Amino acid sequence: MPKSVVIAGGTSGMGRATALARVARGDDVTVIGSDPAKAVPGARFLVADLSSIAEVRRVAAEITGPVDALALFANRLQPTRTETPDGLEYTFALYYLSRYLLGELLAPQLDAAEHPVIVNVAGVGAKAGAVHWDDPQLGTGYGMIKAQMQAGRAIDLLGVAHAARDRRARYVLYHPGFTRSGLDAHPNPVVRGLLKTLARFAARPVEESVRPIVGWIDAPPSAPLTAVDRGKELPLTYPTLDPAAAARLDRYTTDLLARLPV
Repeated sequence: MPKSVVIAGGTSGMGRATALARVARGDDVTVIGSDPAKAVPGARFLVADLSSIAEVRRVAAEITGPVDALALFANRLQPTRTETPDGLEYTFALYYLSRYLLGELLAPQLDAAEHPVIVNVAGVGAKAGAVHWDDPQLGTGYGMIKAQMQAGRAIDLLGVAHAARDRRARYVLYHPGFTRSGLDAHPNPVVRGLLKTLARFAARPVEESVRPIVGWIDAPPSAPLTAVDRGKELPLTYPTLDPAAAARLDRYTTDLLARLPV
């Protein structure tokens, strides 16, 4: 039976490969992205800048009816600290907050599906990086890798917080490992070239990395939260999945959104 699938960040790499795989299965696929020129054939395309809270809210309101699967891929490297129109650090807003908001705003549509699942693709299993509780917006000491690592650890905690809400949607945190995806994203041309060279020998093909995602959409795990790092399921006692830290981040996020204009 065809599924209703929403993919945020589905215009390139793993997101696009997932969208194409689900379209090929006859699913009703909605792709959210910023570049209409990269629309996925056979999928509905919604244009949005997911670093903007207003844009996330707008595009979520355009998605009606039951949603069987929400797959989250959106991310973009920022070499220097950049603020969104909401006054938020860009990586935090796009990589973490847009994923938080889509999960929350689409909760009724997910709850209306028979076996809903959210797949959040980031770096679960990595221990590097941390949420900088004294300065989550990285107003001082910004670094591109620091921002990426912070958002990655925040996504780990997002999955824990979602599971604690006891919603119907199963939540999967997924780290695919080094994949031939997003290799043009690094702003440094030397690093970009090195990554492409290394990828020819060490990276997994995109189709291989998305295979578990395609499978979870067909058959979601039974547990409220599943964390998979490069094919290995992690115990939920893993250090980056701390429930107290997840509750703290959830409070911070709720308070942050309450202070911003609707």
